[in-house]
Amino acid sequence: MKNPKIVFMGTADFAVGALKEMLDNNMNVAAVVTAPDKPAGRGRKLSSSPVKEFLLSHFDDDNRPLLLQPEKLKDSLFLEQLESINADLFIVVAFRMLPEEVWSMPAMGTINLHGSLLPHYRGAAPINRAIMNGETKSGVTTFFIDDKIDTGSILLREEVPIGPNETAGELYDTLMNVGAKMLVRTIQGVVDGKLKHQHQNDFLQMDEEAKLAPKIFTEDCFINWSDSPTNIHNFIRGLSPFPGARSYITNGKNVLTYKILQSEPEIVNHDMKYGTILSDGKHYVKIACNGGYISILSIQLEGKKRMNIEDLLRGFSFNNWETR
Repeated sequence: MKNPKIVFMGTADFAVGALKEMLDNNMNVAAVVTAPDKPAGRGRKLSSSPVKEFLLSHFDDDNRPLLLQPEKLKDSLFLEQLESINADLFIVVAFRMLPEEVWSMPAMGTINLHGSLLPHYRGAAPINRAIMNGETKSGVTTFFIDDKIDTGSILLREEVPIGPNETAGELYDTLMNVGAKMLVRTIQGVVDGKLKHQHQNDFLQMDEEAKLAPKIFTEDCFINWSDSPTNIHNFIRGLSPFPGARSYITNGKNVLTYKILQSEPEIVNHDMKYGTILSDGKHYVKIACNGGYISILSIQLEGKKRMNIEDLLRGFSFNNWETR
């Protein structure tokens, strides 16, 4: 089988890169499954997923793969539609967890592209969590989906270094490009029958446990100023640009939330209270933590746009404000 019939499932930008690479390599994508349109923004206008927007902008109605947007993946009508396509292979990138009725359907299996070096960082936020934990490398993995989350047998892995100041957004873009190309090699290898899969435990050292990457909620994004400069710096870049590492300041009357999107750690001994704000009012703002300071390079005040710190200081003073 030289060109199997494929159903692609994805939602986010990470999936767009993979889908584009597959189409550029003339793969037979018969259908694309993505999230339903949802209200977004202040006007609550319906917004389409990046995958749907890509399809609509790159294909006319006659040449576009079948587009499916099920609310529920166990819906009988959706399952009938999938079955009728008679696809040989399903490809999943940045999508939802699939029920067994879906992932077990194609004869050649269902392959997932994941943004980490599995078995490490299974879960919804592998890119963020790797940087937040101070990892110096990450990567992408393709594997066959099974009945658990990110546990199936591995097909290919490719390692990517993480720079000391690299943000989650920057690593996301790198892994999207590397992963898209690796996914095409994976499909070709599976179709040719030359690619062997391995159990995930084969990639763990003796007594090593797999690191997890659970979903990040708003309450997980607040900075602990009693932590070290290095750990806080990793936390900030691991949440940049989205959802953003946060903190509060107060002037006694008002409380303001802000996000730090770019920082620089300064390791030095001091006897200041953790969270103390230091600024010359023109060029710098830094905050005391355990064993040093965090210099703020890029910030977003509540209800405002992102700004570098010098631009912010032209119109905002930290005098009389303190960390809450």
